[in-house]
Amino acid sequence: MEDLQASETWRIFRIQAELIDGIETLNGLGPAVSLFGSARTPPDSPWYRLAEEVARGLSDRGLSVITGGGPGIMQAGNQGAQAGRAKAVGLNIRLPHEQHANPFQDLSIDFRYFFVRKLMFVKYAVAYVIFPGGFGTMDELFESLTLIQTGKIRRFPVVLMGSAYWCGLVDWMRQQMLAEGNIAEEDFDLFHLADTPQQALEVIDDFCRELESTDTNLRRMTDQTP
Repeated sequence: MEDLQASETWRIFRIQAELIDGIETLNGLGPAVSLFGSARTPPDSPWYRLAEEVARGLSDRGLSVITGGGPGIMQAGNQGAQAGRAKAVGLNIRLPHEQHANPFQDLSIDFRYFFVRKLMFVKYAVAYVIFPGGFGTMDELFESLTLIQTGKIRRFPVVLMGSAYWCGLVDWMRQQMLAEGNIAEEDFDLFHLADTPQQALEVIDDFCRELESTDTNLRRMTDQTP
């Protein structure tokens, strides 16, 4: 029992260390967009190329791109961002399979705990762009919508790339969740569907222009992002 209690106590310090490391590393990053999607997407996939193009567009606008640091869509996002003028950030997680750090990272942080990593995704983001993916991608999607819906974070764009991939889920939300009264009609305004980089970037551009009118630091940070 004493060994177990000691282990639990030291776990608190490991969590604290991850929080400090993440905040100190990312605190000067400036405005960024968190990009999500499947680790299993191959480089020859149209989704990979689309993610790379979206990330390049964000980076060229001075918005750093934060991904989970792994392969697939995450690698595409970092690769596209690195080709632009802002930073490519990878928040890597230690997993028994699938996850290995991709080589396109200007800033790289390793995490043991999912919840600390997830905090970093949302803390430094002015938008989420979500590509087709599995359970992890859905987790990030619904967590962001929950935080925005409940007012726990400032509202920002959540862009779902690929309407054909997401339309079944959205239809189910209307036919089941909305019909049962578990969500409201206005909750569908919490996310946007996009099929092209231009559509996604336009949503984020509009939001950033709104922020600039209220946040005098945003333009300065964007202009100074290397």
